[in-house]
Amino acid sequence: MSDDAVSSDRRLIGTFDYVVIGAGSAGCVVANRLASDPGKKVLVLEAGGKDDWIWFHIPVGYLFAIGNPRADWLFQTEPQPGLGGRALAYPRGKVVGGCSAINAMVYMRGQAADYDGWRQSGLSGWGWDDVLPYFLKHEDHVAPPAGGLHKAGGEWRVEHPRVRWAILDAIRDAAEAAGIAKIPDFNTGDNEGSSYFQVNQRRGRRLSAYRAFLKPLLDQRERTNLRLETRVHVERIVFEQGRARAVEFTHGLGTPSEEKLRVEVGGEIVLSAGSIASPALLERSGIGSGTRLRQLGIETLVDAPGVGENLQDHLQIRPVYKVHGVKTLNGDYAKLWRRPMMALQWAALRTGPLTMAPSQVGAFAKSSARYATANLQYHFQPLSLDSWGAGLHPFDAFTASVCNLRPSSRGSVHLRSADPQDVPAISPNYLDTEEDRQVAIDALKLTRRIVAQAPLARFRPEEYLPGEAATSDEALLDAAAKLGTTIFHPVGTARMGRADDPGAVLDERLRVRGVSGLRVIDASVMPTITSGNTANPTMMIAEKGVAMLLEDARG
Repeated sequence: MSDDAVSSDRRLIGTFDYVVIGAGSAGCVVANRLASDPGKKVLVLEAGGKDDWIWFHIPVGYLFAIGNPRADWLFQTEPQPGLGGRALAYPRGKVVGGCSAINAMVYMRGQAADYDGWRQSGLSGWGWDDVLPYFLKHEDHVAPPAGGLHKAGGEWRVEHPRVRWAILDAIRDAAEAAGIAKIPDFNTGDNEGSSYFQVNQRRGRRLSAYRAFLKPLLDQRERTNLRLETRVHVERIVFEQGRARAVEFTHGLGTPSEEKLRVEVGGEIVLSAGSIASPALLERSGIGSGTRLRQLGIETLVDAPGVGENLQDHLQIRPVYKVHGVKTLNGDYAKLWRRPMMALQWAALRTGPLTMAPSQVGAFAKSSARYATANLQYHFQPLSLDSWGAGLHPFDAFTASVCNLRPSSRGSVHLRSADPQDVPAISPNYLDTEEDRQVAIDALKLTRRIVAQAPLARFRPEEYLPGEAATSDEALLDAAAKLGTTIFHPVGTARMGRADDPGAVLDERLRVRGVSGLRVIDASVMPTITSGNTANPTMMIAEKGVAMLLEDARG
């Protein structure tokens, strides 16, 4: 499956300087920067469709997009032993913009220690001081404070929430009473404390990576060097003498207009399909564990056992508390007469509940004194439901979602077969280690301590899930297994690492080891997960990765 002539059943659509596979959070940034040179031809291949649905643009639309086949690939994990054998829904964006079109819109960089840890592991150029300029390069902060940690003028808008809830302010007060200080900004390198999340919106509308980086270029009539193809399924990357030279894909898969196509590449191919699809495409192209590929009947081009391994994700545990005498989205949405009022408020003023990210208030804390920096993240939500995509509960409540920021458990993503249409096997391996199990127990104990503080007492919180009967460590761990679900942050499945690291798929410049002309630039490159929401670190990686690509191209 390596050196290969043009397939007889495929139509050649031309030659491009660069082909970017995936128009998600990373791919849109990469394509924008590559296409800024009008002398270079750039093709972007996206498996999803156009963002021509209203719920891609109204922020609260995540409630309708996640779990909907129009917006979500509807992946599922393998049954997870650490979760009592449950298989979880694993949402991924099925649209231009990728997950940035359906995610929580939270602007979060992580902690300086995350990136300094990468640098200390031998990845030069990836420390906090190295990566901060790439966060800033595309940032457009609504009101950048003094100090140089934020800036205005880039493509990526960062705003403050446009709706407040009394219950969330009371939760912040309760967290403060429990020892979690109020802070103004999570994005200074140290995010310990509580604050309102900053969001990637523009005047009350969701801003996706596609809308920020790709669409403005495609709308320029005079620009002829950038082409986007949607609803294409990439089967494999074709190599000649060890260099990536072509991409084979199908347009309109499963439709009457289905056509098998091929594009040739003069420069580089950038794989930005994400932590699930990128390792799968590497394996289909002959890059992966030789043993695994032989079992699938795929010829091995590069024996790279790290492909598809090292999967890390933030497992969120979702305690729910009923409250009384205070407004929540559950109660508002249940009142049918309120729904048109919400719509009018959004349409006229771009304010109100329809501008809501899934979480408005967050908190970062330590589960125990053994951790040097905060290892828990809370997403406090003035709503509750059994699962994303399900309806809201018929009573007023809030959710105190909490996740372990730096899990020690490691999972995998691999092909099930050589069939390009087969979905990969996703196994995050949640709660596989004793450390992760203890953090889960301690997280539930801390949650109860916050909710028990005086500022929440007037709302008479009642623990609906997991329920006050769960008191022993064993019962709390069982509750974590029952309530735990993904918070949609898979990373690490094609990680970068030092030359002497046998599990590293990429070098520190994101080049795939063992071949030339191919880079991976997306969340799969992370050696370890960042301490917070992963969308913006992924876009930083895209900014830095494409800068390195262009630097290398100049020689």
